[in-house]
Amino acid sequence: MIHEDAMLPFETTLGPGATWLRGYLSLDQQRAIAEKAREIIDGPVGGYVPTVRGGGRMHVRMTSLGRHWNPLTYKYMATRADYDDAPVQPVPEEWVALASAIAAEAGFTATPDIALLNWYGPDGRMGLHQDKDEGAESIAAGHPVVSISIGDTARFLFGGLTRRDPVEALLLESGDAFVFGGPARLRFHGVSRIIPGTAPAALGLSGRFNLTFRVY
Repeated sequence: MIHEDAMLPFETTLGPGATWLRGYLSLDQQRAIAEKAREIIDGPVGGYVPTVRGGGRMHVRMTSLGRHWNPLTYKYMATRADYDDAPVQPVPEEWVALASAIAAEAGFTATPDIALLNWYGPDGRMGLHQDKDEGAESIAAGHPVVSISIGDTARFLFGGLTRRDPVEALLLESGDAFVFGGPARLRFHGVSRIIPGTAPAALGLSGRFNLTFRVY
């Protein structure tokens, strides 16, 4: 069952450990993140479309910072061994500071050392999944995933701890932040579609950047 509610307040708690911060980032902050994200994803160690176990191709361009998430092994590595073996770039310090501040806003203390940068085009999507490939100690401690949306609106699916649990559909807009940790750390989530033409005009984007920060 999917429930959509477009009239939620600025800060919404979706169960213990899950907080949606609507409009958290100013337009200037969004613009700065978009410029840096473009530089990274179009750079020499930029985004590519990963192939996962079983041979399927994802529907996003992705690059990892801090540690590389290998879609064939579902483990973090120092190089992009599944693609070009390039070394992983560090997470920009200003992004670490921002993600830490967002985590604190949601009640967590965290200094992320991994960032996954995804680019969703008009046909971009991501199936329901859990983020459970970080270190066992990080998962056990409930260190949060901090997500930032820049560009076109995404229809974000947020479920429970099993695939059978009800799923809420939230419209994440440019400048929104979403945090899930503690008892919510392993909740299923995904993106069912992107809504073209919804990005702020000042960003000059046709598509969506999603940055997700984690503690390894």
